This record gives sequence, structure tokens and C-alpha cells, in this order.
Amino acid sequence: MPTVGFHTLGCKLNFSETATLNRQFQRQGFETVPFHQAADVYVINTCSVTENADRKCRKTVKQALRKNPDAYVLVVGCYAQLKPQEIAEIPGVDAVLGAAEKFRIFEFIEDFRKSRQTSVHRCAIEDTHDFVPTYSTEERTRAFLKVQDGCDYKCSFCTIPLARGASRSPQPEMVLEQALALQAAGIQEIVLTGINLGDYGAGQPWDFRQLAQLLDAGLTVPRLRISSIEPNLLSDEIIDFVAQSQRFMPHFHIPLQSGSNTILASMRRRYRRELYADRVAHITARMPHAAIGCDVITGFPGETDALFEETFEFLHGLEVTYLHVFPFSERTDTLAADMPGEVPVAVREARGERLRMLSEKKRHAFYNRHVGQTRAILTEQKLEDGYRTALTDNYIRVLVPPTLPGNTLLPATLHELSATGQHLVGEVTSVLA
Repeated sequence: MPTVGFHTLGCKLNFSETATLNRQFQRQGFETVPFHQAADVYVINTCSVTENADRKCRKTVKQALRKNPDAYVLVVGCYAQLKPQEIAEIPGVDAVLGAAEKFRIFEFIEDFRKSRQTSVHRCAIEDTHDFVPTYSTEERTRAFLKVQDGCDYKCSFCTIPLARGASRSPQPEMVLEQALALQAAGIQEIVLTGINLGDYGAGQPWDFRQLAQLLDAGLTVPRLRISSIEPNLLSDEIIDFVAQSQRFMPHFHIPLQSGSNTILASMRRRYRRELYADRVAHITARMPHAAIGCDVITGFPGETDALFEETFEFLHGLEVTYLHVFPFSERTDTLAADMPGEVPVAVREARGERLRMLSEKKRHAFYNRHVGQTRAILTEQKLEDGYRTALTDNYIRVLVPPTLPGNTLLPATLHELSATGQHLVGEVTSVLA
């Protein structure tokens, strides 16, 4: 039986798409092996957001060929769409497939035999219109279900529209059908994902809130979670719906990128800090226990010390739970790459470190507010430092005894922070009915 190994760079959406590719290979008679083992075929799913995409792609190709110099190496994903010729020049790469082609591997490649010339299959991104449903599972506990792809926004720093194409999404009934299949497989939590999730249904007679209502009513799976949603698309109606739902978890991840209106305008974001603060205030008013995460970019062109301080002070006073911090990195074919006011890399990193320290303080404060509470946790399959890991409804990481079963909903009393500060220690006394 031929073997295949997969390696994924980037976001949860990429992981869900890799899982779908894996299932395609298995239906064709391939056995999946870990990427670090010898395989006949290696599939590398790339990301354009990842810093130094070319370097990471080259490194991953070398890792594969060290295990099997005769392996067929296939590169797909966002970077493959943006820079196919650069990838084709990497020694050992046999084929490159773009955004519209990556789910049709077996139409383009028949025998997976190495040749002297790299084959490139990539149409213009304007010709990428199909929505391909995908999902991945985390050890059969949580599933990441793609319900939207592409983006119509033109943020000045982002290559995603060039790599993924226009916003598109399936009918709500198709999403429900996939969610029902995941539910039947024993999945306890389904996370809805997309490139611009709140734009679900763009150009169609349905929207994200209607999708959420359909899933809430049509499923018995105990947990649904929204991944990342733009602040201008997170309406009061969506927040209010989550607040009254027993199935949607009190957790929002809302990209901010900057707390300075000057920088937000330069980024071509579709909101200002006042709207972001309003979204956070509405969530905390309806769900004081909700977790709120956000993305922040430091060192964007033109970000002076004063403008960065605006961001820092804005976040310091905001009731958010954690930050994902990214130092700005130039992307070719974006407006930001040629903007004046370049910020030295060392300054970008230093500002990022300040925000990461702030994030730790905020997360610890949020965790400590919940010490002594009893909340429902979903135990995971993995063990860490002699404990089993688990996740509360409001996204608190918990450590529980390893003797507890995985993929199980349990009530846990939350105690002190763990030694690493990354979890609360949980005590389980009974099983939920």
C-alpha cells in the first residue's frame, strides 16, 4: 500500500483542508503516516500569512526528502497560489497546485512518479469560485468545520484575497448536513471556521446569524463555537443570540489589529476603535463570563511610538481575555509593502513583547476570576505533564486527573493556576447527566 505524509503551515482552516486531502488519499488506497516518517508521497499545505513562507516551505521540503529522497513532493495552499514559480524552483518539488486545483489532485497527477520538471497547475484566482467543504478533528473531540472561504476585503497588509479569491459559502442546509455527520461520529464540539466567517452568505438570501440559528436548532451536539469574526460583522443580534443559546459557547475571537484609528485607516480596516470597544462592551454586558480574544499587529508602517501607545492603552483598558500578537511583516503585492514610515524589526518585536506580557496579565486575571467556580469542561484525549487537558465553555484551559476519560463533558470546580500559569487545575466530582 502506498504511503502519504502531510504537513500543514498556517491556520485552523488549512488544517481542516489538509484533513480533507488526507481522506481523498485514503479513498485512493493510500496509508497515512506521520510526516516525520518515510513516505512515498508528501503533501505540504502552505500559508501566505506565515512569515518567511518561502524559507519555511524550503525547510519542510528538505525534511521530507531526508526521510525519502525518492518521495513525490506536492505543494498546495495559499503560498502555492501566490508564488508557484518560486516553489517550483525548490529542489525536490514535483508538483504545485493552486487554490482551485488543490482538491483535484488525482485529476492532475496520475502516478506520483518523480520527473525532472516540476508540474504547476494554477489558474487565476479570479477563476476560483467553488466552495469545497472541509473539516478536521482534534483527536475526535473537537471538529473545525469550514463554512466560508475567500474574502472581499482589501486590507492593505493582507494577501488572503489574492490567495483564496472572493468570499463564498455553501447553503445552510449543506453546513447542517456536515455538522450532523460530525455529531454522529461522536464529536462533542464543532468550531465554525472561515477566512471571513461573518461574511457567510454574502450575496445570498441568508447570513451568519441564520446559519447559527439553524445549527442551534438542528443539532444535539453539546457545543458549538465561533472561531474568528470581524468586529464590523459581529452584530448585536449575533451576540444576543449566543447569549441565550445553550449550544453556542460564550467565547469570541475578534481581530483588532490596532488600537489607533490612524493605523486602522492605513490598514484599510472597516471599523474604528470605538466600534470595537462597543462590541466588547455589548458582549460583557450580556455575558460577563465570556472569553474575548483579539489579534494585534505591531510595527505597521507609520506606527510611531505615540500611536503604539494608543494601542497599548486601548487594550490595557479593554475587557479582553488574551491577545494574539504579530509583528508586521512585509508581503509582496500588498499596499503596505510600499508604505512609508517603516518600523525597525527590533522595534516591532519589542512592542510585540510588551503586548504579549499584557496578554498574560489579562489571561491570568480572567482565569483567577473563575477560581472556585464549577463549570462544564470537555476533556481532551491528550495528556500533558501527567494531567489530562480540558476546556471550559468560556475557553479556560484546565488540567484534570489522567484517569478521567477523554472526549467527555464533566462538571469541574476550578482551582489555582498551574505551575506554568497556562491552565487552572480542575477537580471533578461527578459526571454530567
